[in-house]
Amino acid sequence: MKVAVTGSSGFVGGAVVRDLAARGHEVIAFSRRVPRLPGDVLHQVAHQFWDLRDGPLAKEDRPEDVDAVVHCGAAVADGGSHARAWVVNVEGTRAVRETFPEARFVHVSSGSVYDPRTPSVAVTESEAPAHGYVNAYGSTKAAAERYLTADAAREDRGPVIVLRPHAVYGPGDTTLLPRLEAAAVGAWLPIPGGGKVRQHLTHVDTLVQAVRAALDADVEPETAAGRPLVANVADARPVDLDETLEMLMFARFRPVQVVGIPIRLANVLAWAGEKMSRWTGREPRLSRYTISHLAMERTYDLTVLRERLGVDPAPTSLHGAMSW
Repeated sequence: MKVAVTGSSGFVGGAVVRDLAARGHEVIAFSRRVPRLPGDVLHQVAHQFWDLRDGPLAKEDRPEDVDAVVHCGAAVADGGSHARAWVVNVEGTRAVRETFPEARFVHVSSGSVYDPRTPSVAVTESEAPAHGYVNAYGSTKAAAERYLTADAAREDRGPVIVLRPHAVYGPGDTTLLPRLEAAAVGAWLPIPGGGKVRQHLTHVDTLVQAVRAALDADVEPETAAGRPLVANVADARPVDLDETLEMLMFARFRPVQVVGIPIRLANVLAWAGEKMSRWTGREPRLSRYTISHLAMERTYDLTVLRERLGVDPAPTSLHGAMSW
C-alpha cells in the first residue's frame, strides 16, 4: 500500500512512518523537518517538505496513486494563538484532504475533543465534538473533526477514519513526558487535585496499531451513510493517575511524590499563567486545559477500537521508560 503520512518528524507521525515502512508499505513522509529514520527502512520512505500552513500541495508536487493518508500533523501547544492553531489544525486538515481527496483518510485526533468541563467516564464516540473548550488545541481539533464529518458525506471522497487517543506516551515522547518532568519541584510533583482519578493513557504502540488497523478496516457502513468511522484509542484499562506518574518518574530516575494542589488555587494560578502567556508567547506551566486533564476522570469506551478495528490494546506499560 502507498501511504502518505503528515507530521512525520513528530512523535506520533515518526512512529507511524517507521512501523508502516518496516511492514513493507511504500511511505511518503511529509513534514517541515527531515524525520529521523533507522537505516533498515530508508529504502521504503520518500520524504517531501510540506508546511500545512501553505495550503494544498500543487498538483505537480503531489505523489501519484496514494492509497491512504495518515494525518498526524498538528499544532499541539497549550496556549498560544488561536489563529495559528486554526491554520494548522483546521485549514491544514482541509489542505491534506484536498491534496488527496480520493484516498482513505486516517485522521489522528485527540481525546481533547470531549467536554473539558466535566469528567469523561467511559465516554463513547458520539459524545464529541462538544462545546466549552478551554484552549485552542481542543477547539481546533474539534473543528477539524466537524469539517471531516461534513466532507465524508461527499460521494467523490475517500472514506474517513478518526482516531481519538488520550495522553500518548512512550519512546520518543516530545510532549507529555517533558511537561511532566518540568513540573517536578525537587522530590515533589504538584498535581491539581492530587491525581486521585482514573485515567486512560495511550501507548504510542497502541496508537500505531490502531492506525495500521484503520488502513484495512471495513468502513462500508460508514461510507454508505456518508460519515466517518470514529474510534477512541487507549490502553486496555484505566490506571490510577497519581501512582502511574510516580512510577514513571521513578523509572526515569527521578523519584517524586505526587502532592495535591487545591483545585480553586490551581484555577487562580492557571488564570494568571494564561494571562502571562499572552504577553510572553510561551506555553503556560499550568492552564485550565491541564487542570481539566489531570483533576478529572478521563476514561473511554473502547468497543469500536476492539470490535470494528480489531485492536486488542495492551495494558499500560512503562517498560523501557528510562530511555524514552
